[in-house]
Amino acid sequence: MPQFDGKFKAFINDRWLVFVCAMWIQSCAGIGYLFGSISPVIKSTMGYNQRQIAILGVAKDWGDAIGFVAGSLCDVLPTWGLLLIGAVQNFLGYGLLWLIVTQKLPNMPLWVLCVCLFVGTNGETFFNTAALVSCVQNFPKSRGPVVGILKGFAGLSGAILTQIYIMINSPNEGSLIFMVAVGPSMVVIALMFIIRPVGGHRQVRQSDSSSFLFTYSICLVLAAYMLGVLLVEDFVSLDQTLITILVVILIILILLPISIPVTLIFFSDQRPSTEESLLSGPSQKQESEISEQDKNEVILSEVEDEKSPEVDSLPASERQKRIAQLQAKLFQAAAEGAVRVKGRKGPRRGENFTLAQALVKADFWLLVFSLLLAAGSGLTIIDNLGQITESLGYSDSSIYVSMISIWNFLGRVGGGYFSEIIVRDYAYPRPVALAAFQFIMAFGLLYYAISWPGQIYVVTVLLGLGYGAHWAILPAAASELFGLKSFGALYNFLTMANPAGSLIFSEVIASAIYDYYAEKQASLRQQYSTSMLTMKPFHKDTTLTCVGSICYSLTCGILSGLCIVASVLSLVVVHRTKRVYAQLYGKSRN
Repeated sequence: MPQFDGKFKAFINDRWLVFVCAMWIQSCAGIGYLFGSISPVIKSTMGYNQRQIAILGVAKDWGDAIGFVAGSLCDVLPTWGLLLIGAVQNFLGYGLLWLIVTQKLPNMPLWVLCVCLFVGTNGETFFNTAALVSCVQNFPKSRGPVVGILKGFAGLSGAILTQIYIMINSPNEGSLIFMVAVGPSMVVIALMFIIRPVGGHRQVRQSDSSSFLFTYSICLVLAAYMLGVLLVEDFVSLDQTLITILVVILIILILLPISIPVTLIFFSDQRPSTEESLLSGPSQKQESEISEQDKNEVILSEVEDEKSPEVDSLPASERQKRIAQLQAKLFQAAAEGAVRVKGRKGPRRGENFTLAQALVKADFWLLVFSLLLAAGSGLTIIDNLGQITESLGYSDSSIYVSMISIWNFLGRVGGGYFSEIIVRDYAYPRPVALAAFQFIMAFGLLYYAISWPGQIYVVTVLLGLGYGAHWAILPAAASELFGLKSFGALYNFLTMANPAGSLIFSEVIASAIYDYYAEKQASLRQQYSTSMLTMKPFHKDTTLTCVGSICYSLTCGILSGLCIVASVLSLVVVHRTKRVYAQLYGKSRN
């Protein structure tokens, strides 16, 4: 029994359990990506035009990005406090929106619905901050994969929640909003005490690479399964029993990663690597001479960089001895000033920055504007996907909302994986992967603008892939260039570029062009009716709709050009940071 208690305690404090539970929270946390499914319901129920829907979309985007509160509180509150605040916001915001849309409350002004969407979606910033900060600290040497997988599940959450909604088969169109209000809040509250930093840098195991490989395999299987289910639902009419079975299989796939911490703790004798267990024990005198944060930097960087490759191949006892000797030398050198502890004399790129220090760096602003142009373009298409599909004559927008969520997921997972190969194997700047994905987005938007065959499928695949990759590559790059100390604040500032782009591109460009062509088509229909001696007077309809690819082709052409500009900005960052990445990863590569 004592042995089981010890294993259970180790299980609760295992970094892989934290990572898996963070995946589960993220799998229902990307509530903002469902706006394309709920916006047609809001538009028809409230009688809004496209510009008003665009305003609601921008309010939702700002709620998803204004994470200053979450970023500042992450250094003050425990992670369960952040998650609880987010759950309450999510429930109140979308709960009130559901009451308004289903007319259980009297009609409210547009600004009230904007506040509901802002507050409800802002809860997502608390989910993301708690999950990312905890897991990046637990896996400091695997930032790309960790960020990519977590953000990937957030991107896939739209498709997951849509499938669960299809299983419920509610006749009330507003019930999707109710599910968004209740579902994520329940999951977060159930798991909020598990998500936290657990000293993960001391839990490195030899099996970590295979555990990540297993997780990636599940991600690929999950994406393929979701895509297959969507195609089947699109072409074949399924009965409710079969839909329920498909959703149960989906939930099993999402739960499957829990086998990693269970196997590691209860069915394996493998312990954390000897070097990591040793790295937690400097002397009292040394601890008093250097700060805890500086000590962690020495632990996580200098020991890893200075040890020779032959150390890993030595027997356990000899490896333990070598690492202990190296550790002692490094701590003594740090105490005596022979090794400059990072962040002590003003940070350089690759060290710990505060947000104020990062704001005066050109590289930081290049990343911000690159994100604004490219991710803002992608978010514009995601927010308008309901109207895009309707303009092309498709009756069910949820299929394409789910499809772009799946490719969003693959972009995040793939972006984290391939960018990690770039930095680990070649010591080359991570933003080069960002530039490549932005070029892919530009091609997808241009394809739609030209109105080539299958344009809706091409734009959902390439936009979802490129947009998702931003949220795996950019946070990891920011943590490498500006450190982990203020990662929560840095990340939440960067995310503000997303709705800033959407504000301009969606409300000013996309909605204006859409309404222009909608009014033009309505005028032509009136002229046709008059010529056919139809004596029905024409009244300007507040819910005018546009039909055909012309509704968004000009918008996509403009956004394609903006993505090219974003790709150029990313390449500028690559050129400026080559030396930084060579210093960060060159030693470990050699």
